[in-house]
Formats: sequence, C-alpha cells, structure tokens
Amino acid sequence: MSEKVLVEVSARHVHVSKQDLETLFGAGHELTSKKELSQPGQFACEEKVAVVGPKGTINMSILGPTRKDTQIEVSYTDARALGINAPLRESGDTKESAPIKLVGPKGEVELTQGVIVAKRHIHMLPSDAEKFGVENGQIVGVKIDTNGRSIVFGDTVVRVRDDFALAMHIDTDEANAAGISGSAQGEIIK
Repeated sequence: MSEKVLVEVSARHVHVSKQDLETLFGAGHELTSKKELSQPGQFACEEKVAVVGPKGTINMSILGPTRKDTQIEVSYTDARALGINAPLRESGDTKESAPIKLVGPKGEVELTQGVIVAKRHIHMLPSDAEKFGVENGQIVGVKIDTNGRSIVFGDTVVRVRDDFALAMHIDTDEANAAGISGSAQGEIIK
C-alpha cells in the first residue's frame, strides 16, 4: 500500500483569542474570512497584525476562528529576524515560549509567551490513522520526492482527531529545503 499524504506549506501566522482580537481591532470585531484552509472550519483572514520583536517587525495574517489563547507560529528564520528564541513545539503548547508584541489598528498586546516554531505534523482522522497503521502522538518520517531536492523529514508528529482532514504541515524553512512551493505528496515511513 502506498502511504501518500498531501504536504502543505504552513507560512507564519497568528491565532488570536477573542479578547486580544478586540484589543487589536476594536470591541465587537469579528474575523473576516478571506480563504478556507484545508483543515475543516479553519480560514485565512483579511486581518493582519504587526508582530514586533527586539530586532524587527513582520506583518502576519491571522488564521481563524479565534482560539482560547493567542499563539504565533513562525519559522526559525522568522524568529531570528524578530530577535527572539522561539522553541520548537506542537501547536497549542505555548507555556514559557517566546514573548512578543502584536500591533493592530486599534491597539497593542504585549504577550509574555506565545511564539513557537511549530513541529511538523500530520493531521489525520481516526480512519486515516487506522489505514496507515499509526496512532495519535506517534513519530514518523515522511519522504518527499522533488526535482533535485528530495528529502526525508523525520520527527513528524501524527495528530489524530475527528475534526481533522488528512494533510501534513511544514513551515517555510522546511519547504525551502525540499524545494516545495505550495504543496507536494509525501510517503509516510514508520
């Protein structure tokens, strides 16, 4: 059986809490969907914020819907440009991560933590996990064949939930290393 999975590039982005959204954009502001993403219910927003670090500023898109906690996902290259030490973590694990300032049109938010480099991961439904013979939290490799830059990404976390769609996410540094623009197909290696 060929264990192929769609590999998508997840560029730097911001997830905001409802409270931080209102501080940045004004009371009662709702996120404006610009484009649906591959994961059900997730969307890229019209709204952008300035992410301000000690060395630099990067304008980033917000992804919706709002979340319980604000989280910023960057690549290691972005972290260096901002002048921060963002730890490599699974999405949602922001405890004691890098601090940052967000600036919107109506206000600013100083975060004491929240910036991570997201671990590469594969979103799967339980039926996908059964088909591929993997389980939630398992670490696998993914082989990607590209023209002249084929690569095997190790340390890829399998994430299984009922509200996911099958797709692997890598950041822009990883995509550049493999010569991927947009998306590719990968083979899971256990």
